[in-house]
Amino acid sequence: MAASGKAGTALAELREDLSGDVLAPGDPGYDEARRVFNAMVDRRPAVIAQCEDEADVVTAVRFARELDLPVAVRGGGHGVAGTALGDGALVVDLRRMREVSVRPAARAARVGGGATMAGLDRACEPYGLATTGGRVSTTGVGGFVLGGGTGWLDRRFGLAVDNLLGVELVTADGECLTVTAGDHPELFWALHGGGGNFGVATSLTLRLHELPAMSVAFLLYLPEYGPEVVRTYRDVIEAGPVEAGGAVIYLTGPADDAFVPGHLAGRLVCGMLLTYAGPEERLRKLARPLLAVPHEAEMVTAIGYADLQCMLDDPPGMRNYWSAEYLARAPDAFVDVFCGRAGSMPVPTGSQHILFPQGGAIASGPSDYPVPYRDAPWAVHPFAVWADPADDERARQWVRDVRADVRPWSTGAVYLNFVGDEGRDRVVAGLGTENMRRLAEVKRKYDPDNVFRFNHNIRPL
Repeated sequence: MAASGKAGTALAELREDLSGDVLAPGDPGYDEARRVFNAMVDRRPAVIAQCEDEADVVTAVRFARELDLPVAVRGGGHGVAGTALGDGALVVDLRRMREVSVRPAARAARVGGGATMAGLDRACEPYGLATTGGRVSTTGVGGFVLGGGTGWLDRRFGLAVDNLLGVELVTADGECLTVTAGDHPELFWALHGGGGNFGVATSLTLRLHELPAMSVAFLLYLPEYGPEVVRTYRDVIEAGPVEAGGAVIYLTGPADDAFVPGHLAGRLVCGMLLTYAGPEERLRKLARPLLAVPHEAEMVTAIGYADLQCMLDDPPGMRNYWSAEYLARAPDAFVDVFCGRAGSMPVPTGSQHILFPQGGAIASGPSDYPVPYRDAPWAVHPFAVWADPADDERARQWVRDVRADVRPWSTGAVYLNFVGDEGRDRVVAGLGTENMRRLAEVKRKYDPDNVFRFNHNIRPL
């Protein structure tokens, strides 16, 4: 943004008025502030407003409107699509607004718009409480929840968005709204899956649940046992309780992990993570068929939920390309195709070839929200992570090949937090054709100029 004339005056006033820092191209710290989790994203915002509180957010949004700048919103900055940034945009950076306040008696937590899952999970842990979070600790809570939210506890407690009680939202005209089922109910509905289309969520209130115990079984197998592992895991989950979850994950055996035998380091391995929202003894009974399959490494233990969330943390600064397909069923023919495609996953890299279950409280949750993947019992998540730009096409093609392979079993719906820019049809698939007009009407009311367009965008009607 040229720092002259009206723009220069407005920028100087923003620097004066904002409690937090304001960064523009050329300022010290600008390049660091525009760095996000996915190293493939390299965008140059006009202004980055590092907000300290809601008043700062209002000031920043009004500044953007005065200069006709689109607005991007950064919470955790973890999204694969890189929507936390926009070329030529004003970025509302919420990372300083990360306070988490737990009300144990009310079974609720108020979470700042810049908080990550680690902050939420650690704050709730002393009270024996938790809510559905992602599958890593570095995910931003706001974008995760407003996009739907699926994680290790979703079969027990529902999708994250099913636990959303309220949102403090700054709209495109700089108005502050408290959005609940009773106040602005149509907007509240749209926030259950519609992501950041409607404003800046400065805080969210989430329902908490008692979680006195958590346990996990993590086993590593040679890849030739993969089909047997997947079929066994599928049968255990489908016959088991809603407390059971987890995933089958093909990955590269880490070279620097004491849990991984040396002969697996740098090689393709089949991992099985069976999570259980309850005590270890019940998990061990549930895991017996999986323990009976020949394996190379084994860990079965009680674990704090916040520690579980850190087990598979992926490092920042890598190149990322993800996608997903949600499945109507997972028959043996699918299992063979899924396992066969693991052989072309880029190895050694941080990539993962993932199958995880849904069902339970996901399927029985509210049917009205714009989360059309709710009814799918299984999901495939090809998760390509690598360092060398020379591997870009190979990694992306592997993800596309996974999707093509499993399409015969796909419902067509998708969780948008798992995908980048895959076109308009995928946005509709992630929100539901039947919901698009209603969402567009909400968008027209609260953001008619599409100021908040750096997202899986809903166009105003």
